Amino acid sequence: MDHLRSLRYFLVVADELHFGRAAERLGIAQPPLSQRVKRLEAELGAKLFERGRRVTLTEAGEVLRAEARDLLSRWDRMTTLVAKAERGELDSLRAGVPPELPGRVLAAILTKFAAECPSVRLDLQELTTAEQARLLADRELDAGLLQLPVDVVGLDLGPVVDTPLGVLLPRDSPLARRAELTLADLAGEGLVHAPRAAAPGSYDALLRTCWDHGFRPAAIRHARNPEFVLGLVLTGHGVAFEPGARKEPRVVWRPLEGAVLRARMAFAWPSTSPHPQAAKLGEIAARVLEDDGVSRIVPPAPGPRPWDVFYERS
Repeated sequence: MDHLRSLRYFLVVADELHFGRAAERLGIAQPPLSQRVKRLEAELGAKLFERGRRVTLTEAGEVLRAEARDLLSRWDRMTTLVAKAERGELDSLRAGVPPELPGRVLAAILTKFAAECPSVRLDLQELTTAEQARLLADRELDAGLLQLPVDVVGLDLGPVVDTPLGVLLPRDSPLARRAELTLADLAGEGLVHAPRAAAPGSYDALLRTCWDHGFRPAAIRHARNPEFVLGLVLTGHGVAFEPGARKEPRVVWRPLEGAVLRARMAFAWPSTSPHPQAAKLGEIAARVLEDDGVSRIVPPAPGPRPWDVFYERS
């Protein structure tokens, strides 16, 4: 604990760059503060401040400032979580889900989580993968359902669910007469898809796979809301890639030969001081997502991590 206090004192001096003001802010005398910083320097074997007419941070001090802030933030979060757990107050889990998650899937996740974790309230927010990744890094979310691939540094990942994608197109399209399509069959068509900013990794991987298999969209129209996607498809602005058929008589869904496009999703949560029920939520969501009859949970395997390979390429 003494080391943690020394780091807190160091950070105040680093903010003020003045030992007198830092001591006043901490409510202690200046000599003990200076002695504590000197002991910290001796223990680390590095000079943290240049002391002259002006106090400045050394390069080692700059490194320690960044690391100390992160360490103390994690320590504070850990002690808060432990205290809440001791008092039985861990009653809320903040989680993000993508806007296009079907309502029936969302309802099933909520129902099953409530049944298995009745003492924890699941506070869901509708957020893109990029938004979730940022909030997870800032510890403003406890868990997030991410569209993969995505940078998962500092995060643990739950079971990865793999889902084949097919093509959504107007019923009066000549392509609708076929039982199965290839990506090359879509040549000359436009594409309706979520904006790249929502999930850059999956967006880039999808386009790369399309190009590799002979489909270079004539134009790309961006849409997040499923109803907006439907409207653009119906009015001839392009086809869309979705995991299954819609209950809409004006459009048809056709599978892709070889299932070359495959979406992958998984819940992620901070590796350090995670919410105690974050992993349970990931397991429940994977079971729900897998229950559509076509998706499957990707087993762990040696080599590249499964979330690094979002779309299969041949």
